[in-house]
Amino acid sequence: MRRKKQKPESVTARKDNFSRRDFLKGASVAVSSGLLVTEAKAARSPAGPEAVAGPGRVAMTLKVNGRPHKVNLEPRVTLLDALRDYLDITGAKKVCDRGVCGACTVILDGKPVYACNVLAIQAEGHEIVTVEGLTHAGQLHPVMSAFVEHDGQQCGFCTPGFVVACKAFLDKHPNPTMDEIEAGLGGNLCRCGTYVGIRPAVLEAAQAMKGGKANA
Repeated sequence: MRRKKQKPESVTARKDNFSRRDFLKGASVAVSSGLLVTEAKAARSPAGPEAVAGPGRVAMTLKVNGRPHKVNLEPRVTLLDALRDYLDITGAKKVCDRGVCGACTVILDGKPVYACNVLAIQAEGHEIVTVEGLTHAGQLHPVMSAFVEHDGQQCGFCTPGFVVACKAFLDKHPNPTMDEIEAGLGGNLCRCGTYVGIRPAVLEAAQAMKGGKANA
C-alpha cells in the first residue's frame, strides 16, 4: 500500500497563516497609502521658493560688441547662457554644451573661446565680440561674404561659430596657407561637411581684409 505523501511543513504554515500573494497585496496597499498621504501633505503645504544651494545672483556688467550690459546672474551661469537667455544675443549657438563643437565661439579680448566653457562672471571687464558684432552699418564682414560666395554653410548651426573663429584666426594670421587654415580651425566642427567651402572662403576673406582679392 502506498503511503500518502505529506506536504512540507512550510507549505502548511503558509496555508494556515498567509501566502506570498497575500504579503505582496498588503505591501502594495501600504506603499500606495504612503504615497497618497505624502501627496496629500504636499498639496496642503503652502507654495514657497525652492531652496537653492550656493551663492545667489551677483550684479555684473558684460561688455558685448562694444556695449555694456548690466545683469544679475548666479556665478554658475555660463557666458553662453548669459548671452542667449539674459541678453537675447543668440548668434552663438548652444549645440554640444561641452566645449567640443565650436558652435558657441565668441572672441574674448581678441582670442576665440567656447562661450559654454566660460562663466559669465569671468568675462566681466573683458571685451566680448559675438557674430552680431561683425557687421557694421549693415555691411557684412568679409568672412561672412566669403562664406556666402563659397557656400560655406548648410544647416547654419555651426556657421556663426565658424565665422567668429575665422575672423579671430585671420586677425592673427593675415596670410594663411591652406594647411594653416585647416589646423587653425580644428576646434570647430561641421556636421554637414562644408569644409570644402569654408577653407577657400577663409583664403578669399584674407585677401579682402587686406583690401585685395583672392587668387582664383
